[in-house]
Amino acid sequence: MRFKDKIVIITGGARGIGAETALKFAENGAKVAIFDLNIQGAKETAAQIQRGDGTCSTFSVDVTNREEVQNAVEKVFREYEKIDILINNAGTLKDNLSGQLTEDEWDFVLDVNLKGSFICSQAVQKYMVQQGYGKIVMTSSQAAVGAPGRVNYAAAKAGIQGMMKTLAIELGPYGINVNAVAPGFIETEMSKVSEEYAKRRGIENFTEYKKAMIQRNPIRRVGQPEDVANVILFLASEDADYVTGQVIYVSGAPVV
Repeated sequence: MRFKDKIVIITGGARGIGAETALKFAENGAKVAIFDLNIQGAKETAAQIQRGDGTCSTFSVDVTNREEVQNAVEKVFREYEKIDILINNAGTLKDNLSGQLTEDEWDFVLDVNLKGSFICSQAVQKYMVQQGYGKIVMTSSQAAVGAPGRVNYAAAKAGIQGMMKTLAIELGPYGINVNAVAPGFIETEMSKVSEEYAKRRGIENFTEYKKAMIQRNPIRRVGQPEDVANVILFLASEDADYVTGQVIYVSGAPVV
């Protein structure tokens, strides 16, 4: 099996891309630990994995809280004596046009998406350095190149790409690969949140907006969680041992 006995931590694994990624890792032999504030959702994902005879543990973790992250990472290490893979997937939205965006909306989105990814990466780093091996995959976004009504989210996701490239340079000599996926529009619970915020972004009719977006997309559809999960698994696998510091856009279209 592709990830037999690999130990994988996935943040934001309760729903959407994170849940699909957790399921795929488990199907391929990995032992999965889900970090999520939505502990009920995390347990539901874990139950699916366990019904398939997989191994999954869940931790109620606020990724912006260093102590909670470190404690959970230490528990995973004590249980399995190694940490092979970290998927930094936890994320959130608070959309608003830049002129109306509040400082709280800015701070919240930057804290969860960017600071949370840093705290988690830092927490696993010492274990990966000690073992001379590791894979870290960040979830960025197509919004990193700019998105109206998402100045906070775009800044966070662009920051993730810069952080990822820096970590790839620093950690490469220790056998650690660091990469990122950058999804376009993916049909998840977060896309429903996006619809709720549409008017704050200047989008009056989200259904028509979505139809137009699909028509502009060469593949003529929106993405599904498995589209992103498949790329995450590639970057976390031995097939990507000579790939580091890269962003792969999973958007069905060229991104410029």
